[in-house]
Amino acid sequence: MGFDPIAFLETAVETPSHEDIDPMRALLCDRLAEHGVEPTVDDGGSVLATRGSSGPHIVLNTHLDTVVPHVPAERDDDVLHGRGACDAKGPLAAMMAAFLDCEPDRGRLTLAVTPDEETYSTGAAALVPGLGLDGARGDAVIVGEPTGLDVCTAGKGRFEGAVTIDGESAHAAEPHTGENAIESAAPVIGALAEFGEHSETLAAHPDLGEPTLTPTVVEGGTATNRVPAGCDIVVDRRSVPPETAMEFERALDEYLRERLDSPVSFALTERETPFLEAFETPSDSAVVEAFRNAECETRPFTAATEASYFAPEAPTVVFGPGVLADADGPVAHAEREYVRLPEVERAGELLGDVLASLFRETGT
Repeated sequence: MGFDPIAFLETAVETPSHEDIDPMRALLCDRLAEHGVEPTVDDGGSVLATRGSSGPHIVLNTHLDTVVPHVPAERDDDVLHGRGACDAKGPLAAMMAAFLDCEPDRGRLTLAVTPDEETYSTGAAALVPGLGLDGARGDAVIVGEPTGLDVCTAGKGRFEGAVTIDGESAHAAEPHTGENAIESAAPVIGALAEFGEHSETLAAHPDLGEPTLTPTVVEGGTATNRVPAGCDIVVDRRSVPPETAMEFERALDEYLRERLDSPVSFALTERETPFLEAFETPSDSAVVEAFRNAECETRPFTAATEASYFAPEAPTVVFGPGVLADADGPVAHAEREYVRLPEVERAGELLGDVLASLFRETGT
């Protein structure tokens, strides 16, 4: 029997993968094996399956994990609700359909599904070096995310760090004898809002617009009757090319130190894997042209994805069924997450057309 992307998707959404992705990984491996493809699981926990042999390499990538909490699957005619319906089990179902239907005469097609895109991307960080991608050979990567069947050729990055404010502890009955770090947070937040006016790193990108800098968490104080000696403000940075994580860290730290009187510093959050940096793929890349020939609209993607890890190695785009948000509000990561099932089927067809086009081109 042929692969049924809708049946697979319904089972996938019913399978929780917000805390433990093992059941979802087992489901994916079982379905691939049922259709004659023996998958492997690499040291980083990613599921890998390959068709074809030597030659230019095309990778279909998406992820197994979802955000909390799990939302059970519920079907309403041609709409499937539930956690992961569009982010990113809908794109996975479409990629499975295209992957299993493709038989490249020359070249290699890899399905690479990572375990923890929503957290630290340890799977992708371990995976990319071993794929042997080489953009000079015509290699390409298609990352599955909810784009409404548009092809996204650029995306913002995401950095995270904390502004640390140092004060001096004192008894709250004699506050003037200390230095209240929480009171110093107000001018820091004001300075963060004006960072763009004083930093060359905030130049607008022609497609992605301006980067953003958003305070998201404030922590300070240890007792209700004590002047706090320290306060941390966590910030979320959505970057645009060509800004790197290290450039942002240095620029914001220098700006705050020069702007404010209070002892203040900024540092990126420590993590084992690289931050997701912004990416952009030239519009004349073969993979972009293949999607354009399939009548897909091109645009940037508004969220950070693991495309950031693949883009330095080969031309990379983001594509899939579903949307991050609609006219009524957020969809992905929301309680009302859903995907339209005809769109999942259409995504599989479009991916099949794109793969056929790319393998024809690379085979000449």
